[in-house]
Amino acid sequence: MNLADVRQMNQEVEREALFLQTLLQEIRKAVVGQDTLVERVLVGLLANGHILLEGVPGLAKTLLVKTLAQAINGNFSRLQFTPDLLPADLIGTQIYNTATSQFSVHQGPIFANLVLADEINRAPAKVQSALLEAMQERQVTIGDTTFPLEELFLVLATQNPIEQEGTYPLPEAQVDRFMLKVRVDYPSRDEERDIVNMITGESQSPITPVIEPQQLLNARKVVRRIHVDERVKEYVLDLVLATRNPPGSALGDLRNLIAYGASPRASIYLVEAARANAFLNGRGYITPEDVKQLAPDVLGHRVITTYEAEAEEITGAIIVQRILDHIDVP
Repeated sequence: MNLADVRQMNQEVEREALFLQTLLQEIRKAVVGQDTLVERVLVGLLANGHILLEGVPGLAKTLLVKTLAQAINGNFSRLQFTPDLLPADLIGTQIYNTATSQFSVHQGPIFANLVLADEINRAPAKVQSALLEAMQERQVTIGDTTFPLEELFLVLATQNPIEQEGTYPLPEAQVDRFMLKVRVDYPSRDEERDIVNMITGESQSPITPVIEPQQLLNARKVVRRIHVDERVKEYVLDLVLATRNPPGSALGDLRNLIAYGASPRASIYLVEAARANAFLNGRGYITPEDVKQLAPDVLGHRVITTYEAEAEEITGAIIVQRILDHIDVP
């Protein structure tokens, strides 16, 4: 891509991204702070990738997803995952009609634009398997019939990092289906003061639809055309391959901490997420900084650590950060 093409792409991104400011203003009516969380959710929407949110209760995860669905005039479903949940509670079931002697299909909460799966690790394996099909294939099977899901479809799953009793660890195959794993932190003191003032005030501003789902779908087409320089691609490959076989003396000590590195899906997701991040910043090309910003959230949960790493409380995210600190930036 020559310089003229890059300028033309920049102009197209600026035009298509105008709706994001309106969307962010509407979200800010209900959500205070949590800038990283909001940005990552928008990256997931633009890059068509599901998101796993990890944080203690009360950090506005549900509020953000519900507000976002209202602002984009989309359908929102929230499902509380529990150990007694059945796949039919998620995808739907067939109901027998005695009057017609026929079965009719009752679609479950998975048929929505935004699906919040609260405490996903509390659901048994069969439910997680049903969700996995929906996330990967964008379809569900009820009886003998397969139903496609909405074109704008995003799963945002949450898990509580402090309470593990009665939970079922997510299989690596399912964790790998999430483009991003975002750790949600506490707000700052000033942000929490604003939250208290907003929630305990006399009235709150209602959330109104400011964009249509089709605008996001159109934006995705532009995101897929954002320029990726070959040197940036090589940088992505350097990072991903380093999670499998850390190079050099500086990272050699990581070999005993990594059981399995990130899969090729990580390379794909990292490029797609970096493109979405560039779109959020009004650029028609991605930079190494886009990659560095998204790498911990894309790669951290894909690095399977050894028992030695667990004993030393070294997580995949820590390993990825060490790799980022030592791999040369183009």
